[in-house]
Amino acid sequence: MKAPATNLPTTRLTERQKVALVKLLGDEDASVYQAVRLKILSCGPEAIGWLRPHLLSSEAALRRRAQEIVQYFERQEADNRFLAFCLNHGEDLSLEEGVWLLAQTQYPEINVEAYQALLDSYAAELREELSHVEAPTAILATINEHLFKRLGFRGNQDNYYDPDNSFFNRVVDRRTGNPISLCTLYWLIARRLRLPVVGIGMPGHFLCRYQSSKEAYYIDAFNRGRLLTRADCIRYLQQTTHGFQESFLAPLSPGRTLLRICSNLHQIFSHLELKEETARVQRYLVALAK
Repeated sequence: MKAPATNLPTTRLTERQKVALVKLLGDEDASVYQAVRLKILSCGPEAIGWLRPHLLSSEAALRRRAQEIVQYFERQEADNRFLAFCLNHGEDLSLEEGVWLLAQTQYPEINVEAYQALLDSYAAELREELSHVEAPTAILATINEHLFKRLGFRGNQDNYYDPDNSFFNRVVDRRTGNPISLCTLYWLIARRLRLPVVGIGMPGHFLCRYQSSKEAYYIDAFNRGRLLTRADCIRYLQQTTHGFQESFLAPLSPGRTLLRICSNLHQIFSHLELKEETARVQRYLVALAK
């Protein structure tokens, strides 16, 4: 996303000027397009209103360029909304609201309500299946069967560092993601079912934990819900450079979870040398760390 050109006072245009700019927007000369683009950006988000009808233009260049400018403004608005959310909510923020707001910074056009309804439907199907299930292992086995076998969610082993693994709409669309995004899915479904599931942010890997009255079960959503014991987790940590600390198996707050999602995304954009995207996510990290 290019640096905002709308920090300057917005430009007011007459209807005739708007029509003229729209005609030039489809010009094949790239230098003309860049000049027209800057002029439209100087009008601020209100330009969306008079550009939107041209998203259906029969002229391919005009349609594509109008879409690019509209998306620019929509992403800018989504960026502001997410930053405000990060600054105004503490560690007990709504993780679900947070991941959708983050997704809109990259995909501003998504219908969040439709995605939430889809998660509701997953939970409703599971609620019926779990109505006569009581044993924790049986509950988790039922959830795993539904999410990872029937619905096909899985860890993205082939492209682990794909930025889309961190945007929740793409995780749901493609049914693949990284450990923290798949654990977020598991967590949000469990919350709808009122199950005692929390997120566990171990160094280098993210798990969910189901806490029964007698025992804790650790769920590796990246590996199709594989169940681990506390001893398994300790053994894993002891084999890493981090070693074992009790705090590594403590529940992570929603705010810290969102911070870790953004931190992962920041590392990926930095590795891909996407400077503008890296700077954008850096702002989120600063806001969430306050």
